[in-house]
Amino acid sequence: MRRTRLKHFCLATLLTLAGLGGAGAHPAAASGTEAPASPAPAADSAPASAGLLQAMREEFGLTEDQAEARLKAEREATAIEPAARRTAGAAYAGSWFDAADGRLTVAVTSNSSQPTRAAIRAKGADVRVVEHSARQLDAVTSRLDKLSAPAAVGGWHVDPKANTVVVSVVRDHRSDNDVQKFLARARATGPVSVETVASTPRTFAAGTVGGDPYYTGNVRCSIGFSVYGGFITAGHCGQAGASVRGWDGTYVGNFQGSSFPDNDYAWVNVGSGWWTVPVVLGWGTVSDQLVRGSAEAPVGASICRSGSTTHWHCGTVLAKNETVNYSQGAVYQMTKTSVCAEGGDSGGSFISGDQAQGVTSGGWGNCSSGGETWFQPVNEILNRYGLTLHTY
Repeated sequence: MRRTRLKHFCLATLLTLAGLGGAGAHPAAASGTEAPASPAPAADSAPASAGLLQAMREEFGLTEDQAEARLKAEREATAIEPAARRTAGAAYAGSWFDAADGRLTVAVTSNSSQPTRAAIRAKGADVRVVEHSARQLDAVTSRLDKLSAPAAVGGWHVDPKANTVVVSVVRDHRSDNDVQKFLARARATGPVSVETVASTPRTFAAGTVGGDPYYTGNVRCSIGFSVYGGFITAGHCGQAGASVRGWDGTYVGNFQGSSFPDNDYAWVNVGSGWWTVPVVLGWGTVSDQLVRGSAEAPVGASICRSGSTTHWHCGTVLAKNETVNYSQGAVYQMTKTSVCAEGGDSGGSFISGDQAQGVTSGGWGNCSSGGETWFQPVNEILNRYGLTLHTY
């Protein structure tokens, strides 16, 4: 671990000398996001570092050419999605990236015109006609958010491919009376389907362990992304005013803002000899990743997470705008991924290519047997606190 930190220190120094100065987080866990979202990188830019391509080959069983092609297709889909959404207008019903054919699919309702569908196809996306618009499905999630859910209900989210709102229920408790009553009320709100899961989500804070990015009280968490003046992280890691110590035990700063539950985000000011750099640690699995913006990746895109316990892991974006029902209370507008995480990874970075996506909130499972993890989208955090992502 010391070798990793020394390597990161040298990289941070080189970046600073290259004109990337500014106060912020210690190099041992810097990374970042910016509001409003930065534009996606050009489709003909370099696909990724050799380390990231290696990670994708290992995670998804791809050849190097396949990994490069997938990253290029994901960048194109990320760039297409906002324009396709505007073209669809009120008929928009969601979108997702299909890794099999390397294209974005945009769902529209049957009342969309043929010229509208043709215009979406002309932008490079496939079109699927569905029954319910995104606005209708979002209204269902809003109605569900007003219900009191039992502990065995993990949360709910819009599934654009299924054109429904999916409620997650712990497999062994689906027949419980309180769960059945909740599902009956949920179905009355609109198009709702049910999926079973192994466990409900939990947050990933942990007790103090030596050699990790930051501590507050006896809790260890992970730095998310560097912003000018500090870093962002998970709200459940500390309340506003709480003091933060770095991996070496020295004072870093204090939580300047924090929200949990309802949201799960926070930001910490940085000073006392610490500084920020636009980097996400690869922990030796891949090279440290530079952060160049915060363009939001579509459902189905590949995504990677960096955290102080399990380090670097990758997967795909499974759902957006999901309500997660933690034991401490519901958290809204989360993004669900197939990436694993464990205690102490809370607050850490989710990144797609070189674009910041969000900070780790919680999940279920672990990195031995697998699991799922949710993150709070980065642009929401930046907008909430008026922060600017530190980018390269």
